[in-house]
Amino acid sequence: MKQTAKTVSPCSNEGRNTYVITHITDALLSLLEDNSINDISVSGLCEYAGVGRVSFYRNFESKEDILTMHIKELFSEWKDEYEKGSDKSLSKLVGLIFMHLEKHKDFYSLLSKRHLIYLIKDVILDICGPKADHSQIEAYTTAFVAYSLYGWIEVWFQRGMQDSAEEIVSLFKITNCPEQQGN
Repeated sequence: MKQTAKTVSPCSNEGRNTYVITHITDALLSLLEDNSINDISVSGLCEYAGVGRVSFYRNFESKEDILTMHIKELFSEWKDEYEKGSDKSLSKLVGLIFMHLEKHKDFYSLLSKRHLIYLIKDVILDICGPKADHSQIEAYTTAFVAYSLYGWIEVWFQRGMQDSAEEIVSLFKITNCPEQQGN
């Protein structure tokens, strides 16, 4: 039987792993409130999380891996919502991603405060970027989209996240899709 969050036994390996990952992630986010990532030792993180160092290294290679895994989990919500919809336009993608960023604003603000926004780039490239099996045009087009999207996100953070998702979509349509300005 495949174990899910509702059926997983806390005594199983999967249950222990989930416990460890959750506690390490929560501990790191808490410690990042007052410390840069470089000032947080793996030993200190594990002590704060109440887990052993072996548990850390069984699940992660670095402290940044913890954040990347958390970003991927959050982005999977966004990706599921985008894939469910029938509108696959670029402006819809941009709108949904900025609504996602607004929804998790506290987390992303913390990343921004600690100069860790660059971790989002790899997740965006993984989701929207070029793939090995893409044709030449697909590879360049998806690279353009992924890096442009990351650029817009980075500027949004630099500007203090003051623009709403709706404003970002309007700006996007004006600058990239003038024929869609009325939509």
